Amino acid sequence: MIPTRGERNNNPGNIRISKIKWRDEIAGTDTEFETFESPEDGIRAIAKILLTYQKKYKLKTIQQLICRWAPPIENNTSAYVNAVCADCYEMSNVPVDLHDPVLLTKMVTAIIRHENGRVVYNGALIEKCVREVLS
Repeated sequence: MIPTRGERNNNPGNIRISKIKWRDEIAGTDTEFETFESPEDGIRAIAKILLTYQKKYKLKTIQQLICRWAPPIENNTSAYVNAVCADCYEMSNVPVDLHDPVLLTKMVTAIIRHENGRVVYNGALIEKCVREVLS
């Protein structure tokens, strides 16, 4: 199985390079997307960003969260929203609480699946990373 770009970069959320200095961010060869030391670091970054979206930007619904994560200018955001809603068993326009570790784990997993076309990480690993961010 050939690793996806997100898997090669240990960045399964395909987080773009920014001025934010991430824990265990490393210099990589990708000029557009962050590279992390381990997949766990990339998974934790997804959870941190989503929680920041809720706290700082007051984004309450999956629709709002995914529109910020994957803006329509460069993505088929409606397909992305539908995929995440299906994976999370939530409606797009209903407020969600990402401090719920079960929901946040589902959402992080859904983003990984959408960004990479698959999830190669064990569910327990994703849940562990999410709980670390929430603690």
